[in-house]
Amino acid sequence: MARLAQTAGLTDIQQEILSTVRDFVDKEIIPVATELEHRDEYPQAIVDGLKELGLFGLMIPEEYGGLGESLLTYALCVEEIARGWMSVSGIINTHFIVAYMLKQHGTEEQKEYFLPRMAAGDVRGAFSMSEPGLGSDVSAITSKAVKDGDEYVLNGQKMWLTNGGTSTLVAVLVRSDEGHPEGTAPHKSMTTFLVEKEPGFGEVRPGLTIPGKIDKMGYKGVDTTELIMDGLRIPANRVLGGVTGRGFYQMMDGVEVGRVNVAARGCGVAQRAFELGVRYAQQRHTFGKQIAQHQAIQFKLAEMATKVEAAHAMMVNAARKKDSGERNDLEAGMAKYLASEYCKEVVEDAFRIHGGYGFSKEYEIERLYREAPMLLIGEGTAEIQKMIIGRRLLEEYRFQG
Repeated sequence: MARLAQTAGLTDIQQEILSTVRDFVDKEIIPVATELEHRDEYPQAIVDGLKELGLFGLMIPEEYGGLGESLLTYALCVEEIARGWMSVSGIINTHFIVAYMLKQHGTEEQKEYFLPRMAAGDVRGAFSMSEPGLGSDVSAITSKAVKDGDEYVLNGQKMWLTNGGTSTLVAVLVRSDEGHPEGTAPHKSMTTFLVEKEPGFGEVRPGLTIPGKIDKMGYKGVDTTELIMDGLRIPANRVLGGVTGRGFYQMMDGVEVGRVNVAARGCGVAQRAFELGVRYAQQRHTFGKQIAQHQAIQFKLAEMATKVEAAHAMMVNAARKKDSGERNDLEAGMAKYLASEYCKEVVEDAFRIHGGYGFSKEYEIERLYREAPMLLIGEGTAEIQKMIIGRRLLEEYRFQG
């Protein structure tokens, strides 16, 4: 049979793009990923290679210098990249979400100004919703923008920015009461601002500080940071879409496609874990034969492969639903939930197959074992996904009695 997680119905162009990305992953990412990860080193050479491939503009329309590809094509590329090293897919994903939000919700001036440079990879995107005391309750945002003439003054502290240091454009969600009287529902008084900055740490523009990288258990290499706004002045033409009060909906639209991306990452990491497990099972011998010949190991491999296939199928379905123009929050929630949970389980089974060697930093599975947990919380926890899924199911299956 062919390798796992094949996708039916792809065009020749899609197949060519995926083949190119897969070759890049095999040659340029997998051989160096573990070493870079252990050093927590930003993969600049890999990022430069992806820039040359045009990956930063994959979904940006051709009129703005991008490739104009579908969410499905993008998700399948992310799956391949995460198979090599999940951190690299994170660098691409946050950039992609900001580009998507600009494409869907930006003014024409904003699109013309940002998208061509984002497509070229010269402007790198990050987005910021979370805050230190926020968790999953986005309505509790306390960061605030106050109108002052032709500008807004932003104050507050944001948390968990992927690409916080290396990005040059951050989409920041804050509360903006201007034009929204007291008592307005919280989600109707939020605005997304497009904040340009210099890359690096410290004060990256007047009123904006990126303190430094957060030290993490896994998901290393990519910079995860805080963002502190203290009198940050932003011109009114940098309100995404030009109108305040729409930020919550804009961010949720971005997060929805981001959930497809996280599902794709889970699929990619699970595929790599299966590859490592099935290979090691044929190399390791006990009791005079390969451990792959033991029924207990074959059962594990069977379960792992089935989970990889199931997660991939749900991810593809969610991407295709979004590409069709239909609402896909149910499918995206299901795909993100299943793929992240199955990823954790497949990685753990591969870890068990490796036995004591899986605990050694010399083996790649050790890195995957630390990376998989991030997917359980990124773009919404399992509990948040279940809540979304449950509400949508009750809408679809409303009992009339």
